[in-house]
Amino acid sequence: MQLRPATLSDAPGLAALSIEVWLGTYIKDGVTPFFASYALDAFTAERFTKVLQDPGEHILVSERGQGIDGFVRITQNKPAPVPGCSDIEISTLYVQPRHHGHGTGLALLDAGLRICATLGAKSPWLTTNSENAQALGFYRAQGFETIGQTHFRIEDQAYLNDVLTRKLTLS
Repeated sequence: MQLRPATLSDAPGLAALSIEVWLGTYIKDGVTPFFASYALDAFTAERFTKVLQDPGEHILVSERGQGIDGFVRITQNKPAPVPGCSDIEISTLYVQPRHHGHGTGLALLDAGLRICATLGAKSPWLTTNSENAQALGFYRAQGFETIGQTHFRIEDQAYLNDVLTRKLTLS
């Protein structure tokens, strides 16, 4: 496994990996047109190209073999939905399910936290679906604590998310 900053040529891979992880994590009863439309609109190479060109966005990818198997995205100037956090969000941490348990997520999270510290974030934050026990357990094991809740919205639908943060020691 190798970590490196994402490049514009990674945009299609980031989009495909995002669709794979998002659908696999959150869609339990079959892919409906509602969720398919969301995923195909939200996770496109064009959107990732724009993110990669934004100086307030930082994406690191994990490579295994000939392609990426995970990534972490850090977003600057993103106020948390609850008080007590920096304005730096760990906005995405996705690892292909077949690579879970091999240290990829931990390596990406550690590298993402180093970016947060470099940017001066004393308490970066993230959200995850309140029913995603696997992700919540992972983050808590890494020193994150739940400090509130918010909702992830798709059109008129709202899904409860936990807001987590971790205090960082800045050097």
